Amino acid sequence: MHIILAEDDPALAESTARALRTQGWVVDHTPRGEPVPASVKADPYDLVILDIGLEGIDGFETLQRVRAQGSTLPVLMLTARDAVEDRVRGLEMGADDYLVKPFALAELIARVRVLTRRHQARLGSVLTMGSLRMDLQARRVWIDDQALDLSAREWAVLEYLLSRAGHVVGKEQILQAISGWDDALSENAVEVYVSRLRPKIEPAGLRIRAVRGFGYLMEEAAPAAPGG
Repeated sequence: MHIILAEDDPALAESTARALRTQGWVVDHTPRGEPVPASVKADPYDLVILDIGLEGIDGFETLQRVRAQGSTLPVLMLTARDAVEDRVRGLEMGADDYLVKPFALAELIARVRVLTRRHQARLGSVLTMGSLRMDLQARRVWIDDQALDLSAREWAVLEYLLSRAGHVVGKEQILQAISGWDDALSENAVEVYVSRLRPKIEPAGLRIRAVRGFGYLMEEAAPAAPGG
């Protein structure tokens, strides 16, 4: 899962990001609200965690801009204000949930899981192609009845390619989907994960085809010609 965290308190941002990363999630952090709408529009995020008291534009304005561009991503708002009107305003503007500071990190993680499960359920939580099934909620992949063993990054690459099957996606797009702003991954890493995935998904009748100069294409492999 790829999360964008907008929080201007450095200590809180660090502890929150660290707790989320222990779950295997990728977290990008910004202390300001301005970058959030453009980042959500350009990159494949799964959740926004948004503080109300941000530098620059506040959390309410940031949320309004995110929703104005048509994003339905779940948004969890953080606030030190416990006034009912602030909570109501955030929910009415399109927030999905809120937490009042100080909060327990275990509760934050639990709420993140609930919000993403709801969002995936609305979108459809199982991706299928050929004989491969990918359950986004259970975090499991099968070919027929055989479970596949994938690393976290292999999972992220496969999910990104499956969700865009039939469309060519660039290495840079994949890289953004599987790494955070603080990760030092290169496009060569994408090539490594793709090469590891290819033999694993071949039994499902699938292939990841390299399209020179553009990127990769997830597609069903052509059936073998009669007689080999």
